[in-house]
Amino acid sequence: MSTTGSVRRRPPMRRSATSAPRNTTAGTNGAGTADNVPATARATRTRPKENAALSYYLVLGSAGLLLLLGAVMVFSASTIEALDQGNSPYTAFAAQGRYVLIGLPLAFLASRLRVEWYRGLAWLILLATLAMQLLIFSPLGVEVNGNRNWIVIPGTSQTLQPSEFLKLGLALWLGTVLARKVRLLHDWKHVLLPGAVGSFAALGLVLAGHDMGTVLVMVALVAGAYFVAGLPLRWFAAAGVLGAGAAAFFITVSDSRTARVLSFLGHGGHDPSGLDFQSMHGLWALGTGGIGGVGLGASREKWSYLPEAHNDFIFAIIGEELGLLGTVLVLVLFGGLAVGMFRIVRRHKDPFVQITTAAIASWILSQALVNIGVVIGLLPVIGVPLPLVSAGGSAMISTLVALGVVLAFARTEPGAAKALATRKAVVSRSLAVVGRGSRRG
Repeated sequence: MSTTGSVRRRPPMRRSATSAPRNTTAGTNGAGTADNVPATARATRTRPKENAALSYYLVLGSAGLLLLLGAVMVFSASTIEALDQGNSPYTAFAAQGRYVLIGLPLAFLASRLRVEWYRGLAWLILLATLAMQLLIFSPLGVEVNGNRNWIVIPGTSQTLQPSEFLKLGLALWLGTVLARKVRLLHDWKHVLLPGAVGSFAALGLVLAGHDMGTVLVMVALVAGAYFVAGLPLRWFAAAGVLGAGAAAFFITVSDSRTARVLSFLGHGGHDPSGLDFQSMHGLWALGTGGIGGVGLGASREKWSYLPEAHNDFIFAIIGEELGLLGTVLVLVLFGGLAVGMFRIVRRHKDPFVQITTAAIASWILSQALVNIGVVIGLLPVIGVPLPLVSAGGSAMISTLVALGVVLAFARTEPGAAKALATRKAVVSRSLAVVGRGSRRG
């Protein structure tokens, strides 16, 4: 008998229920449950599903804690100044609460919209925010400290900063146009049209109002969108050289910017009563705080020594009252926010979601880094708030809505919808059990 003949007569191998699985689908019955698979193997197999909603919870939790910390610190940092001006000590805190109460429902609504809605409305949102930015050149425009970047809402004394909403419009629009060109960005025409041209238009309108700090944040937003879209790195090198030249030009044509940069470089004599007043007092606040801080509400610098204590320099008050531990907590929370958004970029399958999330992440995180860099003396005074923490209306509302958009994207991550629904069902059953127990008692 030949060997080949014995092979032909050998009966086909049958896969029994007890045989070891050859792939991830083997070892399951018709209902999709494991048959005779060790518990450790089942736990390993289901672990990715358990983490599917991690991005959602990281963004939601980090943003919520930053918002809570910001509310407490705004109240602490603003009370003395308000009393000195003859106002209620709750003035700034009440205003901050009003902005949060406006922003949270908008963020919730944004988190419930479908991705297709954002993709379809991106052009309209960009045009609307560009039109709002143009209003700064109308009679509604308001100039503050040389920056014409606010408008007055007709019929009220309330001001609005259109550039904060333009950031969100630009992020959504770049996600839409670059998602169609991810395989075409090796061609300069597709790099410039329409993404770069539209970005330059938005940046130019903000720069025309002399708000260079916001322009720097928007540049980071655009860079983050193009990076995730796959733009070759040589483009970033060229843009960096041109951007540095443009920044130097705009600094030299403004006496205020020139003075601030020279003071930062050490040519201002470090006079704590002159241009260095704010920077020096911010550093003194951080140095006074030490490891554990002087105690919540016990800041000395907020007694009219540190300008913008509840706004651009609130990080200094956190360092003074809560010490190094408080500042590290802020950094950890922004780190959690970064991890959550970067997970969405990495795990999501839709290029529009990836690019838009990268743009929003670059906006919020770069603004936080710039603000903190100014307070600790690594950057000249620029004048951008700390997201979710500093006092401010337009910045707070736009940031909350942007994070609502990110949460909507996180809900559509692979496996996230099922994980969120399962968690909701578990919570509902737990509450039902607790309710029955309380009624029996």
